[in-house]
Amino acid sequence: MAFRLEPEGPEDWWEVEALFDLSFAPGREALSSYRLREGVDRVAPLCLVARDEYGAVAGAIRFWPVLVGAAGAPALLLGPVAVHPTRQGEGIGALLIRESLGKARALGWRRVILVGDAPYYRRFGFAPAHGLQMPPPTNPDRVLALELVPGAMSGVHGKVRRADTET
Repeated sequence: MAFRLEPEGPEDWWEVEALFDLSFAPGREALSSYRLREGVDRVAPLCLVARDEYGAVAGAIRFWPVLVGAAGAPALLLGPVAVHPTRQGEGIGALLIRESLGKARALGWRRVILVGDAPYYRRFGFAPAHGLQMPPPTNPDRVLALELVPGAMSGVHGKVRRADTET
């Protein structure tokens, strides 16, 4: 099955939000990672949708800018990423992640963080980021990071905060 990836446009908002609602538990916006997204523009060139042969959104991924530590090291916050339940197991999530990480690297981003399952994200190069502190309540074992540039996480530690905030 072939899917085409496209940048998420304003016309996709409702369909993507419906996919996220379907894919995640009710109250998903109460999660601590959403505190980092509220009122902050997402990184539009990295937000993608996967469309099936009928033009329906089969998957979507979004990224947000964040700052890490007292020095305010810029990073991307990956998420949410979701695949429609009827399309899971077809590689759509991996396609979205790989494509968007390649775009992030090409745009000059150095590091990506997320809150997720290490066994799934390990195949994309993510590793535990024990030095990062996400807003509570977040299980620290689920905080992962990826260096898009070798050494980009060296010396980067501390609280993760919204990109529009001061230290």
